[in-house]
Amino acid sequence: MSINAAHASATSRIEPGRIEPGRIGHGGRIELAALRKEFGEFVAVDDIDLVIEPGEFFSLLGPSGCGKTTTLRMIGGFEQPTSGSIRLDGVDLVDTPPHRRPVNTVFQSYALFPHLSVADNIAYGLRWRRDGDKLSRPERERRVGRAIELVRLGGFEKRKPAQLSGGQQQRVALARALILQPSVLLLDEPLGALDAKLRKELQRDLAALQLEVGITFVYVTHDQEEALTMSSRLAVMEGGHVAQVGTPTEVYEQPATAYVADFLGVANLLDAECTGSLGDGLRSIRMGSFDLRASGATTNGPVRLVIRPERVRVLSAQDGPVDDNCVPAMVERIVYVGSVTQVYLRLTTGMALQALVANHDGPPDWPEGTPVHVSLPVDGLRALAV
Repeated sequence: MSINAAHASATSRIEPGRIEPGRIGHGGRIELAALRKEFGEFVAVDDIDLVIEPGEFFSLLGPSGCGKTTTLRMIGGFEQPTSGSIRLDGVDLVDTPPHRRPVNTVFQSYALFPHLSVADNIAYGLRWRRDGDKLSRPERERRVGRAIELVRLGGFEKRKPAQLSGGQQQRVALARALILQPSVLLLDEPLGALDAKLRKELQRDLAALQLEVGITFVYVTHDQEEALTMSSRLAVMEGGHVAQVGTPTEVYEQPATAYVADFLGVANLLDAECTGSLGDGLRSIRMGSFDLRASGATTNGPVRLVIRPERVRVLSAQDGPVDDNCVPAMVERIVYVGSVTQVYLRLTTGMALQALVANHDGPPDWPEGTPVHVSLPVDGLRALAV
């Protein structure tokens, strides 16, 4: 699935905070206030403020070293904050040990007991609940059966972990966490060890499972497609800070910074100058010798123009400019990738641009050096202050 397709899939998810009736779980509300974590002189998490609503599938997205896993570990109680607060349903958890929090964690390493069956691995967590010894055997068996049903492992109850695929082992780890009915489930790149095809399958399964159980999911990933496909909302992190929070649609279509635009999918970034306001949220932009219109920047001066490749329209030279946001260009290379063709262009300003052209009527036949015009639609062109 392409980033664009994943983005389209994400727009069909539920509204943040909405919990469907009849779910088995209660989603907790997480509030992080001025949360900071230092390791010696290194600041891993730098005074972040974040609210995750009940029943959300919320992703922390960013590259290695951005602070996303450290944030997750502080919510789970595995790291102690240097300062700040972590509140779950209004209760500060900073001084609460991990085993006393209504929070469970699924790691990339599933940590299953090799000598126990699937059913016994799933039931193991009940032993450590304060009320676990009060559960009757029929009740324990009912909960195990329900957890197995949720993760679609019926018929595998007696198998050992070594007899399971990686995806099945991941489902066992999920079931073991869900059987405790936590308010929040933390997932630290749980699909990272799986192959690409299986990852895509389990992305869909995880999103559907979260909708069914109603538990707040906090998911750490560096994979943009995962975040777009599964999340109700996501936070893009950079250097210990939260660069932007929003729905997949908001963050993808309206990036707040060039970093967010560049990290979340493929983006064309073009140097330009904002010269004034045109009203209705539009700005006058000067790029080389061309005058354009774009949304975004609120002050005059240097800007980076952002436009996604799928929003760029490539027109034959003889068609000429079709609107005010048309500029001449030259085809440098085309790459056929199935349903679309990637077109690499060079604008007359000297800047490079990439477009995606749908192959509805076959791939375009533009040899290297073909002159064309590119249209940069106003509703797809965003100016970001630098």
